[in-house]
Amino acid sequence: MLKFTAFLLAIALVFASASSAQAAKGGKGKKPKPTPEQIFKKLDKDGDGKLTTGEFEKMAAKDKSDTAEKVFKRLDKDGDGSLTLAEFS
Repeated sequence: MLKFTAFLLAIALVFASASSAQAAKGGKGKKPKPTPEQIFKKLDKDGDGKLTTGEFEKMAAKDKSDTAEKVFKRLDKDGDGSLTLAEFS
């Protein structure tokens, strides 16, 4: 459970630091943290409304362990091999 929580925190930090970097380049003030929906849409490269294992793992490519796969399987409640926004949130 601790690995799972740490992994999700790492995802949030990656997106938060990316938006902070954009704001520092010329944006006024801080941008709000991305919502789960915004993160999901950014990860859903083909726009089909589902995250595949491949799309999810690209986001977590820096994680050298098999944590990304475990997290994906835990979130995939219906076991269909993809994540919907509801499962992701």
